[in-house]
Amino acid sequence: MPTEPAPITLFQVVKRACDVVDPEDQDVIVGDFERAFEDDDEPIRAVDEIEERVGEVLADLDPATTNGSLSVAGAIVVYLSFRRDELDVAPDRLLRLAARAEWKGHPPEAVAEWLADRGIDL
Repeated sequence: MPTEPAPITLFQVVKRACDVVDPEDQDVIVGDFERAFEDDDEPIRAVDEIEERVGEVLADLDPATTNGSLSVAGAIVVYLSFRRDELDVAPDRLLRLAARAEWKGHPPEAVAEWLADRGIDL
């Protein structure tokens, strides 16, 4: 008898977000963000108040909110928590979708610069 696919975990979503934002695995703060969730193996659909949970980690790592890559990683996690069906979309598309959803097309300067450096326009 076929089994259902395993639910997507919070860590899987965080890992995907970090892979999209930092595919070369060179951004230390993005690595810190990923490590903050490495033990979170509960299904993401079961995580209450995902925005607050991600926001707490972002605030701990970047209190002044000046790191565009970290902000985008957080936005992707929140976006994918609601749109799990888009986990495997192309990275550029995922960046655009998450930024539009998080900042309604008007990201903060650090994020706008980070996206522009990667050729992503909203």
